[in-house]
Amino acid sequence: MRFLTAFARFTLTPMLLFLFSTALPAQATLDEKAALRSSQAAIGRQLGDYAFRDSRGRDVRLAQLRGQPLVVNFVYTGCFQVCPTTTKALALSVAAAERTVGPDKFRVATIGFNLPFDTPQAMKQFAKQQGVTASNWLFLTPDAETLPQLLSDFGFSYEQTSAGYDHLLQASIVDAGGRIYRQLYGESFAAPQFVGPIVELLANAPRPLADVAGLFEQAKLLCTVYDPSSGRYRVNYAVVIELIVGATIFLVGIPVLIFEWRRRRRTQRPAASG
Repeated sequence: MRFLTAFARFTLTPMLLFLFSTALPAQATLDEKAALRSSQAAIGRQLGDYAFRDSRGRDVRLAQLRGQPLVVNFVYTGCFQVCPTTTKALALSVAAAERTVGPDKFRVATIGFNLPFDTPQAMKQFAKQQGVTASNWLFLTPDAETLPQLLSDFGFSYEQTSAGYDHLLQASIVDAGGRIYRQLYGESFAAPQFVGPIVELLANAPRPLADVAGLFEQAKLLCTVYDPSSGRYRVNYAVVIELIVGATIFLVGIPVLIFEWRRRRRTQRPAASG
């Protein structure tokens, strides 16, 4: 009997675990590079007019929010860590912008993308939990039929995981005419990064996104990965090290190549005839 018990433990159990694991679908993860490409491609895009319900149950259309700069971010109300953290950080950035440009100079819209759960009531409760009471900040529930096109227009990507959703930490700054002007990434934003584009739009002085700034945003996104076990985003230090090593090799390699190129030119230069 003991032999049979031991046999079952060491043979049947691994077999059952193997069969169970192969029967489970593969865990979907967000393709950060594809998500970034989609998000960056949305810059300059004219947004369509979409229908929403606000947290009071009133009908709102995106076109009604034109005439002022608009900051848009996406959340799902079932998120207990990342979305609340980013919303509270966004509130700090909004407060900093209001201190700079004054109150009621721009609007903010937080849109729930997890339908049918992100109802107006759920969005109202989410706003209350984050302490957001600003009159110029709307919490919106989109129309289910147009949600895919809405997300596509904003270049917002997500993947469902066992812990909820792995999604791009993105805030879109939209100009007064309804065109996406900037995409910001991360759990929080430095004041110049957030306030600067709003000031530019209010001053009617938009400027092209600098290459260095674009590279910084890409590096910031690619160095951040979602940890489904904790439900948080964390820095991917392996990518950071790769970037540092790559940059070091590049910076050190250029002088070496120039030196070698000059040395070969000197050695290959034909001797002057006497």
